[in-house]
Amino acid sequence: MNTIDSITGCILGAAVGDSVGLPREGLSRRRAQRFYGNSQLRQRLLFGRGMISDDTEHTCMVAQALLASGGDPDRFAQSLAWRLRGWLAGIPAGVGLATLKSIVRLWIGYSWRNSGVWSAGNGPAMRAPIIGVFASDDDELLRALVNRSTRMTHTDPLAEQGALLIAKAARYAARAGENGVDWEKYIREVSGSELDKHFLAALDNIQEHLNGGASVDDFANALGLAEGVSGYVLHTVPVCLFSWLRHHGDFRGGVEAVIKLGGDADTTGAIVGGLLGAGSGQNAIPHEWLDRLVDWPRSVKWMTHLAERLAGFADDIENPEPLPLCWPGILPRNLLFMSVVLVHGFRRLFPPY
Repeated sequence: MNTIDSITGCILGAAVGDSVGLPREGLSRRRAQRFYGNSQLRQRLLFGRGMISDDTEHTCMVAQALLASGGDPDRFAQSLAWRLRGWLAGIPAGVGLATLKSIVRLWIGYSWRNSGVWSAGNGPAMRAPIIGVFASDDDELLRALVNRSTRMTHTDPLAEQGALLIAKAARYAARAGENGVDWEKYIREVSGSELDKHFLAALDNIQEHLNGGASVDDFANALGLAEGVSGYVLHTVPVCLFSWLRHHGDFRGGVEAVIKLGGDADTTGAIVGGLLGAGSGQNAIPHEWLDRLVDWPRSVKWMTHLAERLAGFADDIENPEPLPLCWPGILPRNLLFMSVVLVHGFRRLFPPY
């Protein structure tokens, strides 16, 4: 698969997974089923349409920082740090606690080198797929970019290892393309002494359940996640990797399976959507999901143009500037988004429980 297909599929796949999973964020698997039944998933946030959350916004900021930096890891970190500052100034509706603390530290003068806080949340993992696709031919660059993206907000080594596993998964998916994913080969490639024992055990667990033909539900239950996937990286990353490997080549199936687990459904949907999109391209994403994504100013059209710029740079065709974004529209958009999220939160106070 060519670079533009992989990058476009990764960005739009993450956006679609995010928007479909967002209405279920924070709901247990059981309660989400009572709310929405067993029908096929679709966007439900705003009159049958979908909007994106921080997962997609961070993916876009990473892509913009890659363009602004020329691929240099330190310049990438500087650019991403300023974009995170600006993002928080726009009053986003959802910010992880570790990310919030880190951006506040950036605002009061901390360097990106020491702004991170001790946390093993899944924020760095959600930023990782686009890095893996962009730096697919340069392992040293991939590691350096993941390191900068992670340490800026999360300093627990588990957060960086989890993000690196996701970045390598995106790289492997982009390389495999339509030839399909050999999950045994991927696990061999990423298993090594550099991984914490918990991630090594998680990879063994993934392999065991794939060999046994387990479903995504079965795997989550074995991890004790029957009520939903938490934001802890040792929960998020193994479940997302399993869903990607179990459903490679089936975008809808993989995204639906991980979202239906409940919990942090927008993040897991975004990560799996990014991985499956990186391997299969934009055409694998259900058209009705793309058509029902109506956000702005980070619209589907804008994200497609962003992918084209990043792909051109990754292929050494050009060295473009970051894609202009209508910054005055961010605050009113976020206020609308926050209002919609509050309405959904209020609705959850009532049956069915």
